[in-house]
Amino acid sequence: MRFSVFLNARTMTPDADRQLIVDLEQHALLAGELGFDAIFLPDHHFNGYMPVASDSYMFASYLAAKLPDMHFGFSVTTVPLHHPIRFVERINILDHLTKGKLLVGVGSGTTPEEMIGFGVNYKDAGRIADENLAAAEALWNKRMEDDAIELDGFHKGRVLQRIAPSPYGRKHARLMPVAMKDTSITRAAVNGWPAFIPAFTPPQIGGLEPLTHVKKYFAKYHEQLVAAGHADDTVKDALSWTTHSYQCVHVAPTDEQARAEVLEILTSYQEAVDREAAFNAKAESDEANKKTDRTGSALTEEWMATWCLYGSPDTVIDKLRAYQQVGIGNVLCGTVTGPLTAQRLAYANQTLRLLAEHVIPAFK
Repeated sequence: MRFSVFLNARTMTPDADRQLIVDLEQHALLAGELGFDAIFLPDHHFNGYMPVASDSYMFASYLAAKLPDMHFGFSVTTVPLHHPIRFVERINILDHLTKGKLLVGVGSGTTPEEMIGFGVNYKDAGRIADENLAAAEALWNKRMEDDAIELDGFHKGRVLQRIAPSPYGRKHARLMPVAMKDTSITRAAVNGWPAFIPAFTPPQIGGLEPLTHVKKYFAKYHEQLVAAGHADDTVKDALSWTTHSYQCVHVAPTDEQARAEVLEILTSYQEAVDREAAFNAKAESDEANKKTDRTGSALTEEWMATWCLYGSPDTVIDKLRAYQQVGIGNVLCGTVTGPLTAQRLAYANQTLRLLAEHVIPAFK
């Protein structure tokens, strides 16, 4: 079982952005020292949720120079907001810089405020994502002698020669769809890619039995992956990176301490989410940008059961055994959830060290 760090911190004011970037770098370097398998970054804009994630590829390339043995992933790139040509170019460059250790999560996005900033209507996001991914595959496959590729969807363009640089390996970097929609499950399975395995089923985002949903989506993905006829090594690699994500992972010496500290963390997190919600409400002022699902308060047991992993090292090990038995290959740990104050960073570093000292060895 692999363990990866998800950098998912927030700032509440612009003057906190500079320190956030410094702290995220140091936290990522600590993860490298302690033997974590990958650093994952989200894709967010405008709202203070991971300000450096306005260009996650740039930040990942900076960290890759300092952590040459680390894998890097994206959880997830909001595909409708990226021109397919720039999407493919940046992935290829980072594929070379990481020497093929790249995992590009792809999705259609969840935040209308971010959509309208790029001129995308929320209701069109799924269609544009599929359109962009199809264009990206065509661009990756284009040879110099082929006819020009015409992009005539939401994003426009005409490519005469090829994408430069070419991919690092024989094929382009692995993409990682979210294994929720049938089309996404099939895209991952047919290509031999890993997938993100959800712990809920929309429109209800959260609940007290996340493992039930994980089993359901993993089974669908696994069945199609095996049936696709890939070589054993391809299946093994895909499963080793098939990921279950936690927005908040917190480990402390005792269960009681962990519970008290995670409630402190989530209280600050919810304050940040509530601040952002006021702006997102403005983005949802017309039907084209209305969300169809809602996430409950982070301080409810349903949210915590779905999105949190917390407790003493022994408790965390016991909880993860069930996911190991399902077949989850990679646990994505949101270690800096919420506003990244000095105290929050101390909690995050505590979690990294306890995971590395006690939890990770139990699964290696």
